[in-house]
Amino acid sequence: MNKFLKMVLSLAVICFSVAPVFAYPDVDSNYWAAKQITELTEKGVIVGYPDGTFKPDANVTRAEFAAMSIRALGQEHTKVAQPVHFTDIDETHWAYSDIQKALYFDLISEDKDSTLFRPDDPVSRAESISVAVNALTTEKISSEKAMEVLSKKYTDAGSVPQWFLVPAGKAEILNMIVTLPDSKGSLAPNRPATRAEVAAILYNMMVQAKLNPNAKLAEAMRKKTGDGFVIDEAYTQGSIGFLPAGTFVPIKLNSYISSQTTEGGVVYTARVPQNYITRDHYILIRENSQLQGQVLDVKPGKYFVRNGVLVLKNTLITTENDQTTNFDGLAEIKKDRNWWMKFVRWAFKGEKLEVMTNGDAYMKLLKPVKVDLTNGWIYEK
Repeated sequence: MNKFLKMVLSLAVICFSVAPVFAYPDVDSNYWAAKQITELTEKGVIVGYPDGTFKPDANVTRAEFAAMSIRALGQEHTKVAQPVHFTDIDETHWAYSDIQKALYFDLISEDKDSTLFRPDDPVSRAESISVAVNALTTEKISSEKAMEVLSKKYTDAGSVPQWFLVPAGKAEILNMIVTLPDSKGSLAPNRPATRAEVAAILYNMMVQAKLNPNAKLAEAMRKKTGDGFVIDEAYTQGSIGFLPAGTFVPIKLNSYISSQTTEGGVVYTARVPQNYITRDHYILIRENSQLQGQVLDVKPGKYFVRNGVLVLKNTLITTENDQTTNFDGLAEIKKDRNWWMKFVRWAFKGEKLEVMTNGDAYMKLLKPVKVDLTNGWIYEK
């Protein structure tokens, strides 16, 4: 009996471990876009509604689709220097930044004849498929070739808008066109795309963009390299870099501190004096990133009493992305001495410690740091 119970429990554990978990009650494992919806949910590209449902047949607005596209491509932390002006959205709009990024990466073409973006309009199937194709580097095809390709499969190929003809042809060649199970022979370019269709289109885009991104995306997705301070302990996994806890890194103080005059608890600032890089020269932390913390422990040096103590506890870093996040480290200020001076200081004590403005120190990381090597974004715990 015990053996039987153990076997049953083992089978239950196996089934629980390998069975896919679907987060939405209205998307079961047999749904045609279940795989795409699940994966994009896990990646944070799409989210459900407050009631826990996904609503796969609901529409998606143009603003929502722009935000989803940028997240699917992993470019939510990109900075856009010259935004495009629209009269119906400004910096206060929730998707303003994502819309600007979609324009920068050429996912969306700016309409020269209009100053409107129409953020609340439903995104059409033609618009969503075009964005997916625009994310890629593709071979050029003619309108005639596109029509030839589409007319073999879709009965409504003749009604495809002229602007969408070539993108649709490219999408068909790349097997990226998504159709509902009950409308395989219909392209339906002007119909609003459903949330399920959008998930499938974005999934196809993600797969293809890893292989053949467009020029701007290729540059953004490239791991950045440079010279600087090599951290031997650092390692990479794909496009992610890791600085282990216990790593020592150089810092440069922005102001004078001393064991004789600085008080404990005083806030200090510092900066990264040169890029922190891996042995393969991938940039982990960029030069001039700003550091901030407090003087954790300070004791003045006194002859025949004690050596000075000066310990800095770093807590924050502000990177070139204007990201401010945790960066925990400890810097114990010490002076390099030869053996004789070490003996003298040990015997008579009284060591006085100081770091001049723009002076150097070394900081030991107290916690591991995880960095996106393509854009320098530090992943927060």
